[in-house]
Amino acid sequence: MTLEKIEVTSAVAQVKNYLHNLQNRICSCLEMEDGKAKFVEDLWEHHEGGGGRTCFLDSGQLFEKAGVNFSHVYGKRLPQAATAKRPELADCHFQALGVSLVIHPLNPYVPTSHANVRFIVAEKPGADPIWWFGGGFDMTPYYGFAEDCQHWHKTAKTACDPFGADVYSRYKKWCDQYFYLKHRNEPRGIGGLFFDDLNEGGFEHCFALMRSVGDHYLEAYQPIVAKRKQHPFGERERDFQCYRRGRYVEFNLLYDRGTMFGLQSGGRTESILMSLPPMVAWKYNWHPEPASEEAKLYSDFLVQKEWI
Repeated sequence: MTLEKIEVTSAVAQVKNYLHNLQNRICSCLEMEDGKAKFVEDLWEHHEGGGGRTCFLDSGQLFEKAGVNFSHVYGKRLPQAATAKRPELADCHFQALGVSLVIHPLNPYVPTSHANVRFIVAEKPGADPIWWFGGGFDMTPYYGFAEDCQHWHKTAKTACDPFGADVYSRYKKWCDQYFYLKHRNEPRGIGGLFFDDLNEGGFEHCFALMRSVGDHYLEAYQPIVAKRKQHPFGERERDFQCYRRGRYVEFNLLYDRGTMFGLQSGGRTESILMSLPPMVAWKYNWHPEPASEEAKLYSDFLVQKEWI
């Protein structure tokens, strides 16, 4: 499916309007849950055209660090991260729009979460545009609760159900495979949804699916935050949280396609690396005590399983 050239402007405008609204809704909800900190807005420009709006929060009473980034950038050549599977698009001009976010709570009993929705258009002179959507959301607990994981995945399934009986299962599997640290032989968290290169069924169908994923992120995450944010914790839990955050850093710097796309396209480094946690630790060959709550994360939650 391709878009006629005259439709590109309209399609981009529709997606951009939705993404601005999504960014505002997410920031408002997170400020309400934190109850203290407010997002700071940082507007920036891309050197080839376009730019973005980074909303950043830190040192809150609930969220140690949170970033919700909107970007709409132009470029003369698609980055390698976008053309690895499509080498014929290497010389295309492109527009890339998206909202990406990572939330790092202070309380180790509140999981870290990530979401991203995006739209990319690639064009060559004399040829029809090529476009696709991508995105998803995933969750990374430090101390797991089965009911939280079930709620997360039930909401993910609800987001997908209107678009086909097998969409959730396919995107869940894709997420499990994508958010996997090969060098550690372990998942990053308990998964969720991941999709990319989506253009089957026409623009309206694909845009609706992307919106559903974006809209269901807060429905998946906010109830878990509200339930766990008052849970007492101490130095032991914080130490384990910082250790597990190291895995988050490793994935984002070694494997994450969004991070690579942003850096390869000359994006704004501060906004791209906002996903990294503020406090993190590595320990040499550390293992949790047998039968401890920390060991339970590995045995019961950092495994690929069907949660619903």
